Amino acid sequence: LEEAAKAKIPVYVLDRPNPIGGLDIEGPIADRDKLSFVSYHTIPVRHGLTIGELGQLFNKQKNFGADLRVIKMEGWRRSMWFDETNLTWVNPSPNMRSLTEATLYPGVGLLEMTNVSVGRGTDTPFEIVGAPWIQGDKLADYLNQRSIPGVRFVPLRFTPRASVFKDVECGGMNIVITDRSSFRPLLTGMEIAVALRKIYPDDWKIDNYLKLLVNTNTLERVKRGDTPRDIVASWNSQLEEFRKARAEILLYN
Repeated sequence: LEEAAKAKIPVYVLDRPNPIGGLDIEGPIADRDKLSFVSYHTIPVRHGLTIGELGQLFNKQKNFGADLRVIKMEGWRRSMWFDETNLTWVNPSPNMRSLTEATLYPGVGLLEMTNVSVGRGTDTPFEIVGAPWIQGDKLADYLNQRSIPGVRFVPLRFTPRASVFKDVECGGMNIVITDRSSFRPLLTGMEIAVALRKIYPDDWKIDNYLKLLVNTNTLERVKRGDTPRDIVASWNSQLEEFRKARAEILLYN
């Protein structure tokens, strides 16, 4: 969009579904002074937009003035999960091989710049979390007692074949979605982060969490031991502002 606007040529977007639906909005808004290739704009982690809608939002809020032409989908509704579209799954990334992994990613993926494995180098990336210093049964038991909606945690041991802790046995847990309608990936991600900080304060190197979290206030809240629900509640005012701006560029009901 940026370059097309400079060159005065149109950009066509053949729109596609957001695989985890277009209704829910979750997560902190990225800090404006920390934007980067992996955090391009001041939007929440889970924005609930299609690629065409994102293009419209960027074009409007960044004042590109690009000639953006979105070819809308037919038959898609915001309430749809990808497995309700009758379309064939195509991996949006080599390590995102299923709808389950896409659903977990917004919460679990934020951890991967820290010294924990999120399952890269295994058959189930983003469905497991672990490290050599984690006792899987202890972490899973703690999180299961938290009664987090729509999810349970099963202890396991695994050895990544690549990426973080390659060829090193890790203790950890499998994250099992039991009810995706009530599951909240960002709340779950905060629960895991707060648990790691509480149980393994010396082992978990928390500062790198900011690289993908991109929100200093949230990082500081995790560091000082705020409850996950208080952390999630701290996002509400900014999310409401985003919701209003988002309403102006929505293409689907």
